[in-house]
Amino acid sequence: MNLPETTAYVRITHHSWQQGKMEGEVHAAEYKWKFQWCFRKGQLSVRPSLGRALIQEPLGRFLERCDYQLEPGGDYAFTIRAEL
Repeated sequence: MNLPETTAYVRITHHSWQQGKMEGEVHAAEYKWKFQWCFRKGQLSVRPSLGRALIQEPLGRFLERCDYQLEPGGDYAFTIRAEL
């Protein structure tokens, strides 16, 4: 059985080690969000709220896994095991 998949595209717009935060945009299917990740506190905020429940957990896992590799202005992608 094949699970549905959706590719999410991430762009990092701001990254500050001093402030312990990263900001960016993510889009998947017809949804588009902005996010702020305070990695020292482990807090991820995603807005707007429409569809947030679909992206928050997979985006958080992606950011935790790849944080040291992510650069401002960089474009990245990851796969969500769901159809959005």
